[in-house]
Amino acid sequence: MTLPSIKLLKDALVEPHSLTSLTPAQWDLLIRQARNASMLARMASDCQTLGILERIPEQPRRHLDSAAVLATRQHRELWWEVQLIEEALASTGIAFVLLKGAAYTLSGLLAARGRMMTDVDILVPRNALPEVESALMMHGWVSDAKSDYDQRYYRTWMHELPPMRHFHRGTAIDVHHAIVPISSRSHPSSDVLLSSALTIPGLVNVKSLAPLDMALHSASHLFHEGELDQGFRGVVDLDSLLREFGEQDGFWNGLVLRAIELELVRPLFYALRYTSIMLGTPIPAAVMTETSQAPGVPKSRLFLALMDALFLRALRPTHASTSDAWTPLARWLLYVRGHWMRMPPWLLIPHLARKTWLTWFPEKEG
Repeated sequence: MTLPSIKLLKDALVEPHSLTSLTPAQWDLLIRQARNASMLARMASDCQTLGILERIPEQPRRHLDSAAVLATRQHRELWWEVQLIEEALASTGIAFVLLKGAAYTLSGLLAARGRMMTDVDILVPRNALPEVESALMMHGWVSDAKSDYDQRYYRTWMHELPPMRHFHRGTAIDVHHAIVPISSRSHPSSDVLLSSALTIPGLVNVKSLAPLDMALHSASHLFHEGELDQGFRGVVDLDSLLREFGEQDGFWNGLVLRAIELELVRPLFYALRYTSIMLGTPIPAAVMTETSQAPGVPKSRLFLALMDALFLRALRPTHASTSDAWTPLARWLLYVRGHWMRMPPWLLIPHLARKTWLTWFPEKEG
């Protein structure tokens, strides 16, 4: 079955100059797709950078302007929030590593262009969790996990504390001690990641992952999880990181070796494959070959065809114009796959059973 085209949205992101020649009908469709994919602010940022915003028709430009204002405000508030987190942890002397959108933004990366985010993710040493959690609580953050089950689930099996929210500002923080759950089949070393982290200019105890590790974490987050509601944004993040870091000396030469060292070669393989297919990310042929031949990467053409059928549906924006009849099934199967990868069967079955039960009877939570 032929999938609906996403060329309109792809061209808007990869070749922003194409926006100046769209028809009203194309703009109508693009605005709806981009809003569902959280890409409106990214498009606005690209238009501003290229100096073509004034050439966009007035009605779609209003949507872009509105998204740009929101993104700018979020980025400004993010800087303030990270400084407050740094202040809260100052007495501990513990440095923390920003992850995902917060890291892209404060590091000034191209992936931050119009990047929207709902929380701040940080990485700290596992043995520092009690001290970090206590310090955050003293400064107003409280756990979002209300049930005993959720508290036990996060603290026993996951790679992070239960999400925390500031009681006054309402801002959210996820405190990680690893980049994949404890119960996962792969175990990237947090010590290796932390030891290679780079201090963010202008801040004291705030760091970001090194370029190789940042790209690999982005790949693992997208292809190791089963929740792909923002899957297209994840592909765009990866595309931006790979394009920018790919210009640095030694990046491509060290990427596969680092992935093998961190047990993330399979997520890297999928990241390279689907960014190149969906957004035309320029990846050296030698790197593609090296990745496809690495240990742990699927070699079966039949299996790869199946994964293509699933991922090339699930990674699209959640909009009717970009989906087909098989898209809901693809998303569900990848949701189950994500849980299968991070939990053994004896944990997975009761956990999914409980989530299904609470979907039907949410009042039973507790």
